[in-house]
Amino acid sequence: MTHEARRSNALSEKILMRGNEAVAEGAIRAGCRYFFGYPITPQNELFEYMARRLPEVGGIFLQSESELAGINMIFGAAAGGARCMTSSSGPGFTLMGEGLTTLAAAQLPAVVVCVTRAGPGLGRIASAQSDYRLVTRGGGHGDYQCVVLGPSSAQELYELTYRAFELADIYRNPVIILSDAILGQMMEPVDLERLPWIEAPQKEWAVSGKGENPRKVIKAAPHTDDELTELNRRLKEKYERCNENEQGCESLWANDASVVLVTFGSTYRIALDALTKARGDGMSVGLLRPISLWPFPEKAFRELLSRTERFLVVEANNGQMVEDVRLAVCGEAEVIHYGVGGGHILSPDEIYEEIVRVYRMK
Repeated sequence: MTHEARRSNALSEKILMRGNEAVAEGAIRAGCRYFFGYPITPQNELFEYMARRLPEVGGIFLQSESELAGINMIFGAAAGGARCMTSSSGPGFTLMGEGLTTLAAAQLPAVVVCVTRAGPGLGRIASAQSDYRLVTRGGGHGDYQCVVLGPSSAQELYELTYRAFELADIYRNPVIILSDAILGQMMEPVDLERLPWIEAPQKEWAVSGKGENPRKVIKAAPHTDDELTELNRRLKEKYERCNENEQGCESLWANDASVVLVTFGSTYRIALDALTKARGDGMSVGLLRPISLWPFPEKAFRELLSRTERFLVVEANNGQMVEDVRLAVCGEAEVIHYGVGGGHILSPDEIYEEIVRVYRMK
């Protein structure tokens, strides 16, 4: 059944979609009409969906010759005021680093999707969460920051991608969606009608033609030392404003818990089974799931410090988000990491065993 046929069945009917497809449809509903990128597993369904759907809505899809070319094409489309997107996995995302920092320097809004595969190096296509540090620390050189969102379901992939375009325009900054091979490949019902179709807003700063208006210039690099210092001052103020206003998380049974699990993305779904079993066994455990990976929801952690003895950070890597949790709690609670890198998928049983071990610690 085609997308349009499925969509016409009923406005409120949910549609079975891969996570990668949900990202693409969320972008299109948000007014994204330009996609440039290079194929790499495990995000190719997103790539293919955009190739098919964008021409149907009057958009442009172009397979670039490399990830470097794709991110620089995004620069051009964003400078012209368009809502645009690219996507990749870890190896390709790494190549986009210079383009990301240049987008941030020029204060251009764009959305970039990273569907994580196991590494390091080329790794393999098994799912992992080993790109957390890569995306939350910027991905390129210089004093800049990207907003990073961490969905945990196909519905959230759809809705948070939509939201990413709004945030990109609000802060005139790149926004990253951090997904992984599990989320990208799995199929779940998605309610598309929860979000309205919108057109990309007009942007008065865009270099879309001078006409009778004053000349517009977008600088990727300031011309003098003083200009660069001033740019960094403005960027710092913007990131501080974003950090104050855009922290997001989900809390479950955390307010009365002595041990709080901290997890994100696909691992959250696995940990939830273990948590439910532990609660059923009478353990006072809860869960805090960061949704905004940057800005990290440090306020939520501080609110728990008066009653939480330990935070158990569960992630499919060798320990990356655990660094942010330790910074958030500032030594006022014990932080323990549990995770395995290289593509090992944690099971509810092994997470449950770790919960029991940490809960019984003296």
